[in-house]
Amino acid sequence: MRLPANGPEDVVVDRQGDLLTGVADGRILRVDPDSGRNSVVADTGGRPLGMHLMGDDELLVCDAEQGLLHLDLRTGGLRTLHAVPFASNAVADPDGTIYFTQSSRRFGLAHWQGDILEHSGTGRLLRLSPDGQVDVLLDDLQFANGVVRIADAAVVAETGAYRLTRLFLSGHRAGQREMWVPNLPGSPDNLAMGPDGTLWAALANPRDRLLDLALRCPPIVRKAIWALPDRLLPGPRRTVRLVGVDGDGRISHDLCGRIDGFRMATGVASYGGHLYVGSLVSSAIAVLEAPPNRPQTVR
Repeated sequence: MRLPANGPEDVVVDRQGDLLTGVADGRILRVDPDSGRNSVVADTGGRPLGMHLMGDDELLVCDAEQGLLHLDLRTGGLRTLHAVPFASNAVADPDGTIYFTQSSRRFGLAHWQGDILEHSGTGRLLRLSPDGQVDVLLDDLQFANGVVRIADAAVVAETGAYRLTRLFLSGHRAGQREMWVPNLPGSPDNLAMGPDGTLWAALANPRDRLLDLALRCPPIVRKAIWALPDRLLPGPRRTVRLVGVDGDGRISHDLCGRIDGFRMATGVASYGGHLYVGSLVSSAIAVLEAPPNRPQTVR
């Protein structure tokens, strides 16, 4: 599904079944999934990344330049909730509590590869309470990215560590952190929950043998690699990959292949029997047939 702009990094679906996505020039677009017709909902003036629909008419937008934003879909009105640099993704509880990620405190979006190579682990998971208080729930994350709520926990994608990390928010394990899904076959980006309880993760890039080797080198060597010209650094691959994870942290679906004119899957939404896939670098949203629903018990 072609778009008139580049980089629909994440995709969500509104109550009418229309797609909402943010593109590289700062606009938030509403897209008809059948015809591809689109209209502008708002302009953040920055670079929108991950998004989350609150209720019917409110959208949380994580903007790499502006921070955590709230968008009223009825009026197009935008307001800043928290001006954190490199806000990446967000999810909200019914009571209005918002959990959101900051990918890096050292690098911005333009130099995201620097954070992966330096491997300094400055990503964070934060919580914005309804009274406006902001708390850091997790620190030292390797490029914190997508976030979802599952049962009594929050699950965060650590792009630079090929894993999903779970933080228990309530119950007898409250405050405990664990590597819930380690050793993914690629770098997880945005996360989304499917209608059957499947957690979908867009894998922005497959695992890279040379990158894995570089991450085992001393910091001075990794910084030297980061100083190389862009053409010598690993770039987005043409392979598109999505994985579905069940309630026990097991990979239940693994979709991998190539799509003409599309690469670097960074966001995914499951709706109406389809998977809508966003990209940081392509000028299109990919549309795939969703695998059959698998009812689950989340633990």
